Parts: sequence; C-alpha cells; structure tokens
Amino acid sequence: MLLAPVTVAVLQKHNQNIFVHSVLVVLSIFALFISLYSTDIYATEIYTWVDEHGVTHYSQEPPEHNQVKKIYSEDIKPAKIGSVSPQATIKVKNEATELEKSAAAINKSDKAQAKMICDNAKHSLNVLTSHSKLNKQSKESGESVAMTEEQRQGAIKEQKQRVSLFCSK
Repeated sequence: MLLAPVTVAVLQKHNQNIFVHSVLVVLSIFALFISLYSTDIYATEIYTWVDEHGVTHYSQEPPEHNQVKKIYSEDIKPAKIGSVSPQATIKVKNEATELEKSAAAINKSDKAQAKMICDNAKHSLNVLTSHSKLNKQSKESGESVAMTEEQRQGAIKEQKQRVSLFCSK
C-alpha cells in the first residue's frame, strides 16, 4: 500500500519532465527556423559609386578607385514597383503653329470647308484606329504600299490634331 502513492508521484514527475523536455525541443526548433530565415544572416555589403559618365553602379565587390559608398543590404527598404509616378511635362504654348493659324482662318472664313475637313478627319481616324493592316498609295510610283505601324501611329496623331482644330467642341 505504501508503494502506490510513491509510484503515482514518480509517474507524475516523469510525465512532467517529458512535457518540459518536449516544449524545450519545440522551442529549439522554432528558434532554429527563426535564425535560418532571418535577413541578418543574408545581409551583405553593397558598394555604390558614380563613374566618369555619371552612371551609378552597384556591386558586391569594391571597385579599384576609392570614391565608393558602402551600403548594407539589410538597410535597403524594398519599395513598390512603379511607386514613383512620372511627372507630366509642362507644355509652354508660345504662339500658334502654321497649321493652327490656317485652321483658325478656315474656321472663321468658310464653315462648310471646316465641317468637311472635320468629317474627313473623323472618318480617317476611325479607319486608322479600327484597322491595323492598311495600305497607302506611294507618292513616287502611285502603287499601293503596306503602311508600317510607325506611319499608322503618325497618321493617327495627325488626324487627332485635325479633329481638335476643325471640329467644334
């Protein structure tokens, strides 16, 4: 009878030791994972310099010359791609171009001709934007020649300008 309480106490102590041991093992494994995937382990030195042409270089090996700045990779903050938005160029309008002057003169003197130019420009713009493979007549030979994409984009830009100049808003 005396052995039963002692045996129970020993078993409880043994179970408690197993529990503490298993918790320590789990914590050790967790600490190992944390240390393996820590960014400080992968941190490296990065050297940056500007060459004689004004180009900024980055390297993990220092260059021959001494004008170098040392950066540590863990200090670099990642940024979103495209986080810097492009700035719109400010257009300074000096004076009207020859096309703008002639458009203003046509709009003032002959409304019917301005309307016809507007309608033609809208139609041409519609054809240019809705079709990618177009032909045009060569000025030299008069033959039909395939229009390149650069020519098509230039013609679209020209027709948009005509629409803005001759079509009333």
